[in-house]
Amino acid sequence: MGMVFVGHDWAEAHHDVYVEDGQGKRLAKARLPEGMEGVAGFHALVAPFVEEPSEVVVATETDRGLFVGALVAAGYTVLAVNPMSTSRYRERHSTSGAKSDPGDARVLAELARTDRHNHRPIAGDSDLAEAVKVLARAHQGLVWSRQRQLNQLRSTLREFYPAALAAFDELGSGDALAVLAIAPTPALGRRLSLSKIASALRRGGRQRRIEERAAEIQQALRSPQLEAPTVLADALGASATALVAVIVEVTTQISRLEAELAERFEQHPDAKIIRSLPGLGMILGARVLGEFGDDPNRYADAKSRKNYAGTSPITKASGTRKVVLARYARNRHLADACYLWAFSALTKSPGARAFYDERRAARDTHHRALRALGNRLVGILHGCLRHGTPYDEQTAWGHRHQQAA
Repeated sequence: MGMVFVGHDWAEAHHDVYVEDGQGKRLAKARLPEGMEGVAGFHALVAPFVEEPSEVVVATETDRGLFVGALVAAGYTVLAVNPMSTSRYRERHSTSGAKSDPGDARVLAELARTDRHNHRPIAGDSDLAEAVKVLARAHQGLVWSRQRQLNQLRSTLREFYPAALAAFDELGSGDALAVLAIAPTPALGRRLSLSKIASALRRGGRQRRIEERAAEIQQALRSPQLEAPTVLADALGASATALVAVIVEVTTQISRLEAELAERFEQHPDAKIIRSLPGLGMILGARVLGEFGDDPNRYADAKSRKNYAGTSPITKASGTRKVVLARYARNRHLADACYLWAFSALTKSPGARAFYDERRAARDTHHRALRALGNRLVGILHGCLRHGTPYDEQTAWGHRHQQAA
């Protein structure tokens, strides 16, 4: 019968599937359960209409999950469609605003039949690259969560404990967390002896200038400050204690994930090339690998990789008006990694620094210059991976490297 097109609308407990032929005629539809039974039902649903899995194109709104992974492993062509694209396509055929899971499955099948050339198949990344991606995202999520908790702790201390903010510039440091754990209120802070503060600093990991730092902290905690009523200070102190405990545990789990992530990343054959680029250490390099994936056929050229990274700008032009804007609809995890990568490369690569200075001299803002540098670095990474060669400063930057030197 030729190609068969399938729309897959997923939910937590079931999957709606719609099957049609090349002329848009419905062949089958079903609601399948989760798990092995659902995958077997999918195979049985399309089997009467095809001879090979390669004759089936599946459009879905997710690129992860066991069900989707089973479809990719079976040999079907699976397109990961942005939900925004599905919404716009639905509006092309219906203006009533009606929406349902079976209806979305039909919309996705139509999209696969008519517009599959405009959508990217799910990449065939290796299991190791997928594992690195899972660990990198979990690590990044905990880092973001820890920062939110630190912001909340700072806001709480501002309400009743300004001496603590005077004593510690960085609340996430081992010194601050160790001292706040034993002195969460101003009254307890004033009563701390030098020996107790020094013991807390040792528990927090400090190894140098312990006595000197303990004296500085004691002086700050005993400095005259405005105070809240005792009953309110005790309540806020209990909140601070809970926040400190959460931050300490999250910090511990971040360290464990870092060790696991580094171990997996080092096992990957592309790790040596990725780490050769300036600004990419173990953790940031692992994030870049995980988000880009390792399918060698995923990106047709450097521009495709840049577009996926969200580092390349977009142009809006109409009549005589033309505006170049940052690409905000993008992979947030990858965009964050590329931005940090560009910032780190400024002190690691003379060529990168010269490129950044050129953009600043052309009146780009700091953030815009960093985005441009990140875009250039992504292109360099693409060339290194494509040719299987480590980074070379002279080859990458040419005259900029010579000028910076």
